[in-house]
Amino acid sequence: MVVGAAIIAHGRVLACARAAPPEVAGRWEFPGGKVEPGESEVAALVRECAEELAVRVEVGERVGGDVPMAHGRSVLKIYTARLVGPAQPRLIEHAELRWLAADDLDSVEWLPADKPIVAALRPLLTA
Repeated sequence: MVVGAAIIAHGRVLACARAAPPEVAGRWEFPGGKVEPGESEVAALVRECAEELAVRVEVGERVGGDVPMAHGRSVLKIYTARLVGPAQPRLIEHAELRWLAADDLDSVEWLPADKPIVAALRPLLTA
């Protein structure tokens, strides 16, 4: 299982450009990663955001449905999240970070697994 965070602040969501591996470098995703054995989805998201972005997050509701990944061997689940504390996201594992408003969501090339979530996320940014 893979989890991702749609970190929302001021009507915008954080998008992250992959730095590696080469076949996906420059494509955009929501931060997150694999859920470790014995770890809850929420705990995995908190850990991944700390590791990838050096921020603390509070995890909210699910966005969209389960997205099959890796030829059906895994599933991606995206949750809304908000930053907690003064830290702002830093480039640690990604090549670039952008805060995207609803009208900007189509301005980046999303990874295939993240694309279905973008449509489900749009109404949350315009609310």
